[in-house]
Amino acid sequence: MIFGKHINKYYLKYSWLLLIGIAALFVIDSFQLRIPGIYNMVVTALNTGNVVINGQEVPFTMDILLDKICLPMLFIVLGLLVGRFAWRICFFGSAIMVAKDMRGEMFDHCKDLSQQFYNVNKVGDLMSLFTNDLDTIEDCFGSGILMFADALFLGVLAIIRMAGMHIYLTLLALIPLVFLFILSTVVGKSMMKKWDKRQEQFSKLSDFSQESFSGIAVIKAFVRETHELLAFKKLNSDNEEANVSYVRTATWLRVLVTLFEESVVGVILGYGGYLVYKNVFTAGDLIEFIGYFTAIIWPIMAIAELIDMTSRGKASLSRIGKLLEEKPDVVDAAGVTDMDVIRGDIEFRDLTFSYPGANHDNLKNVSFKINAGENVGIIGKTGSGKTTLCDLVLRTYNVPDGTLFIDGRDINTIPIKTVRQYAAYVPQDGFLFSDTISENIAFASDTNEIDRVKRAAEIAGVIDDINEFPEGFETVLGERGVTVSGGQKQRISIARAVMKDASILIMDDSVSAVDTATEKKILGELRTLRQGRTTILIAHRVSSIEQMDKIIFMEGGRVTGVGTHRELIESCPSYARTVELQKLEDEKDGDINA
Repeated sequence: MIFGKHINKYYLKYSWLLLIGIAALFVIDSFQLRIPGIYNMVVTALNTGNVVINGQEVPFTMDILLDKICLPMLFIVLGLLVGRFAWRICFFGSAIMVAKDMRGEMFDHCKDLSQQFYNVNKVGDLMSLFTNDLDTIEDCFGSGILMFADALFLGVLAIIRMAGMHIYLTLLALIPLVFLFILSTVVGKSMMKKWDKRQEQFSKLSDFSQESFSGIAVIKAFVRETHELLAFKKLNSDNEEANVSYVRTATWLRVLVTLFEESVVGVILGYGGYLVYKNVFTAGDLIEFIGYFTAIIWPIMAIAELIDMTSRGKASLSRIGKLLEEKPDVVDAAGVTDMDVIRGDIEFRDLTFSYPGANHDNLKNVSFKINAGENVGIIGKTGSGKTTLCDLVLRTYNVPDGTLFIDGRDINTIPIKTVRQYAAYVPQDGFLFSDTISENIAFASDTNEIDRVKRAAEIAGVIDDINEFPEGFETVLGERGVTVSGGQKQRISIARAVMKDASILIMDDSVSAVDTATEKKILGELRTLRQGRTTILIAHRVSSIEQMDKIIFMEGGRVTGVGTHRELIESCPSYARTVELQKLEDEKDGDINA
C-alpha cells in the first residue's frame, strides 16, 4: 500500500470498489473468527460429554452436533467462499484498472516530451517503467490494500477476543510482535534501496538487449557476437547480483518473522498449559486461544510482506514519478492563436540556434525566405545544419522569438499542433512501423482508401516493389521496417508524406538510397503533384536539387548562398566547387564502370 501524488487520486477514483472489497473482507474475518469457538465446543464435548450453549451446559447430542457445529461451519465456509471471491474481484480488479490508467497517463505524457528527452533517456529504461515498475505498482495497490485491511481487521478482532479470554496471556503473546515491527521498519528502508538498485540493473539489461536485437545485422557483419555476449554476461551478472542482494534481505526478514511467530506459540503453549493445569483454562479454551493467535499469524506475515512490498512500490513510484514530472521542453507559448490555413511561406530572420546542452551554435545568423509553392533544395556538407533548419520548422526544438516566421507570423505565436498539421515530413532514417505497408502509407492521413494508397505509392516509385511481395500492400513489415531495403523504406516513407497532402513537405535526404533515374522520376512526380505547395528537399547530391526553384547552400551552420543552380555557380564559390567535385566523382565512377 503506497501513497504519492501520482497514485492518491486512484484511491478516490476507485473508492467504491475498494469499499465493497473492504466490507467483504470484514465479513470474512468475522466469520473466520467464529471457527476457534466451534473448535472449543468440539474439544470440550469430547472431553466432558457436555457443551455450553447460551451460558448453559447441555449434553452433547447428534442434534447439537448438526445444529450448533456442522450447520454453522457450512454457512461459514459458504460465506468465506463468496466473500473471498468478492474481495479478489474488488482489490485485484481495481489494481488492474489503476495500472491501465497509469500506463495511459504515462504514454500520453511521453508523447508530449521533446526530442531532447528521448536523446538522453534510453528506450530500455523507459520500457522498464511500463513493465516492471507498473507491475510493482499494481501489486502494491491491490495486494497492499488487502494486506493492510486484513491485518487491521483480523488482527484487531483476534486480539480483542484473545484479551477477552485472558489479558495477561495476550500481552505476553504481543510483546515479541513489537520487536518484530521495529525490526521490519529498519529492514524496510534497506530493502527500498536494494529494490531501486535492482530496477536500475534491469533497465540497463533491457536497454542493452533492445539495442543488440535492433543492431543484430551490424553485430554479425563485424563478427562481434563474442564481444556482445561478454558485455551481456557482465550486465546479466550485475542484474543477478542486485536480485540476489534484495532477495537475501527479504528472506532474512521472513525468517525473523517466522522465528518470532514460533516463539509466541511457545509462550502460549507454556503459559496456557499452566493455566489449564490451574483450571483457569479448559483444554477447549486453550485450543480456542491458539486458534485466535493462528488467525493473527497471517496479519503478522502480512505486515512483513507489506513492508517489503511498500519498499518496492515506493522505489517504482519514484521512478515513474520522475517520468510524469518531466516537463516538456517544447510547448506552446502563452497567447498563441490558431490559423485557418497555412499556405507555406517560410522566413528565417537572423536566426541563431544551439541544441540543448551544446556549447556552440549549430546555426548562426541564418536569414532567407521560401515563398509558398516554391520547390527548395538545401545542400551542404554533413553537419552544416541542414536537418536542424527543418527541425525548427517542425518545432521539434524551441525557436528564438522573432527569428522564424510562417506565413508572416512568428512561429512561436502559432500552436505547435497547427504547424505540424500542415507539414509532412520524411526523415533521414525513413522510420516504418511494424504494420502492413498499406497502414504505414496511410499513417499520416485520415483515410486508408486503397486507391489513394496505391496512387501515393506510384508517385513515390515504390508500387512495383510492393506488388512483387506475396501479400502486396497487406505485407506486414518487420520492426522498424527491417524486411524492406533502404531504398524501399525511403520510398514508402515518401508515399506516407504524399498521402498527407500537406502545405509544406520536408524531405530530409530521402532519396539518397535510390538510383538517379528513380530519383528524377520521384522528384518529377512530386513537382507536378505539388504545384502551389512548398516542398523542401535536403540533399547531398547536386543532381537532386539542381532543378529546384531555389537552392540554399550551407557551411558550418551558416547560409552562404541562396539562388537557383546557375545563380549559385556564379555567386557562391563553395557551391561551384561542390558542383565540380561531384562532376569529377561522377566521371570517375563512369570510367570505373566502363
